[in-house]
Amino acid sequence: MPKTSDQESNPAIFIIFGGTGDLTKRKIIPALYNLFLENRLPENFAVIGTGRSKFTDAKYRNSLLEAVDEFSRSGKARNEDWSKFASNITYQIANIKDAAEYKEFGSRIDALKEEWKENPSIIYYCAVSPEYLCTIAENISKSKLENNQDTTRIIIEKPFGSDLKSAKALNKRLLTIFDEKQIYRIDHYLGKEVVQNIMAFRFANSIMEPLWNRNHIEHVQISVTEQIGIGSRGGYFDNAGILRDMVQNHLLQLLCTIAMEPPINFDADVVRNRKVEVLQAMRKILPGKVDTIAARGQYGPGWVEGKEVPGYREEEEVAPNSNTETYAALKFYVDNWRWQGVPFYLRTGKRLFKTSSLITIQFREVPHNMFQSEAGHVPKQNRLVISIQPDMGIRFQMEGKTPGLEMSLNTVDMVFDYAGKSKSESPEAYETLLLDIISGDQTLFMRADQVEAAWELIMPVLNFWESNKMANFPNYPADSWGPENAEALIAKDGFHWFSLSENNKK
Repeated sequence: MPKTSDQESNPAIFIIFGGTGDLTKRKIIPALYNLFLENRLPENFAVIGTGRSKFTDAKYRNSLLEAVDEFSRSGKARNEDWSKFASNITYQIANIKDAAEYKEFGSRIDALKEEWKENPSIIYYCAVSPEYLCTIAENISKSKLENNQDTTRIIIEKPFGSDLKSAKALNKRLLTIFDEKQIYRIDHYLGKEVVQNIMAFRFANSIMEPLWNRNHIEHVQISVTEQIGIGSRGGYFDNAGILRDMVQNHLLQLLCTIAMEPPINFDADVVRNRKVEVLQAMRKILPGKVDTIAARGQYGPGWVEGKEVPGYREEEEVAPNSNTETYAALKFYVDNWRWQGVPFYLRTGKRLFKTSSLITIQFREVPHNMFQSEAGHVPKQNRLVISIQPDMGIRFQMEGKTPGLEMSLNTVDMVFDYAGKSKSESPEAYETLLLDIISGDQTLFMRADQVEAAWELIMPVLNFWESNKMANFPNYPADSWGPENAEALIAKDGFHWFSLSENNKK
């Protein structure tokens, strides 16, 4: 979202619970460092990392420097730049379960306020396991830490609950301590450059709105595939599955961005109202109909890039007879005037043929095909393909005449490709989101009713899959495009899953 210098001038204090964890090292600190390099952080800021490990400030900063050197998009840190940035970082050993140990945070906040002679924004970042979220919030309250509704924020990472009941309970507990405008439920997909560009592409171009409806669009596909397996996340993933891990948040948020009505402005609640309206309009899934609109899979062993990889059930911390799905495909309908009858197909999975995030909008066939002949010159349907990763770009696939004496058609791509088109490197998603948090912009963050509506939508599928075991798991090999039942799900409607091949990119 647009920023102004005034929004970025207020001092800020980040208190990172889980300050020695993987998320802090891989995402949070590299993002803050890159914002610092680009002069996007306030002049006065502080980062207080906390954890149970024993670190001096110097040792903690050195561990973060190693992380920045490895994970920052700007490469290895220059000594001078890192010294200036790191001088704002301190470490506090603390047990997040013990409210008494939070008093030191209050002392540090008071000292910085006195030093800066200004009231800073206080940002509590919960980079911890979900079971500690309420503990942290309650201990902030018990310790009477800074909690001004206008300047205090708390960041919650996904998963936000494990089902509808737990999400409602978590929202209820958090809202007894914080106001909704203080809670930032972070979904990093919404911070990605191309995802933000969907809004601009749709609403800043007059040619798109007349086409963006059931009269011209035949179906929509949202596909997020990963070549990697679950790695070291077996303990978490085997209790979650891909439906909770990806569909309930990332994919449904992408669907809302595509399907939402035009907001009157970019006020956070105006935009989020539009997204909630989409979720509320989506056709409810009946328990007895789950198998007709959803397919699941679990990967087996195979070969990826010349290396043998284990099946899901052989992964670390995974039950040997696990029924957890590593692949999910679903068909949704948005029952409103714009989208009535247009299917939205979602798929996501691990250990698939390639890592890719694509949104494909397929337009209807031309009403009269004047090009069909004995030579078989049949025009293909137009597609709008939004590529989020690994390549960022938006391409409109149209038909044109192939040079020559015959009327032969060929697909032509009109491409907006981020590579080489921008003078500056695109920021990482966490950079965008952290900057929005500092400035108090909630547009890209999920509201309580949005989270609960998403859970409500998928609960029939979740309940059905958990109570009905799959006898044929694993049902797709590593390095494939997934199980056959997922192909059948879309094929029965006369469509096929779309992927962007190397030829499409040229």
